[in-house]
Amino acid sequence: MNGATAKAYFTTQDGTQIYYKDWGAGQPIVFSHAWPLNADAWDSQMMFLAEHGYRVIAHDRRGHGRSSQPWNGNDMNTCADDLAGLIEALDLNTMMMVGHSAGGGEVVRYIARHGTKRVAKAVLIAAVPPLMLKTEANPGGLPMAVFDGMREAVCNDRSQFLKDVAVPLFGFNRPNAKVSQGMLDAFWRIGMQTSIKGVYDCIKAFSETDFTEDLKQVTVPALVLQGGDDQMVPLANSGVPSAKLMPTARLKIYQGASHGLPTTHADRVNADLLAFIQS
Repeated sequence: MNGATAKAYFTTQDGTQIYYKDWGAGQPIVFSHAWPLNADAWDSQMMFLAEHGYRVIAHDRRGHGRSSQPWNGNDMNTCADDLAGLIEALDLNTMMMVGHSAGGGEVVRYIARHGTKRVAKAVLIAAVPPLMLKTEANPGGLPMAVFDGMREAVCNDRSQFLKDVAVPLFGFNRPNAKVSQGMLDAFWRIGMQTSIKGVYDCIKAFSETDFTEDLKQVTVPALVLQGGDDQMVPLANSGVPSAKLMPTARLKIYQGASHGLPTTHADRVNADLLAFIQS
């Protein structure tokens, strides 16, 4: 296929149709998007890297965007296996995997379940590993009440919840922040394309999945990018320990930046991705 189609569908073993975009030609870069978004969240990175001679692939996770909306399977194991099926169908090799937020969890769970034989490098951007939930073993995590509140808000008024959560996600609640209504509108629009079941279930998937052992299996060169003012996934409990758990990882902190780096700091992220794949 090698970039011959702008969009296509892959069917998983349980009959779920996964939408994906496949642009350009060259060494493949595979993107895993954040909750509750879809492949369009990567448009800036895909456009830039395809123009620089790379093949870029991004899919809509099951329940998200243009993919099927099944009742079951909105968990990290199934989503990682969906991604594996797509990668195998496209026969991708020496690929760089890039995951933002929940997508970072998908990347490391894919590697833990399917190995690194097809993977050359991995990038986690403001990613949820090792574990978001506060437990006895993870005292720096967020209380279950936070995620219960998110689930309640999704059920009561999903549209307003997405509008509300986008503000701190992009750091627009900070003093002197330059607010982009376009970014807020795009987040809401893409988020509303996701099934309410997918939005609801994936809160558990990204918050309660423990990726500690998965990270140890990321033996390929890895890069961790995260904002120093990430209000969604606190840096001290995510990027910092993740970089330490991966054997060959490097952590790069964007001082003062928010959770939404691929959008708010697209040029910088693009340059870092290009430098990393070329290194």
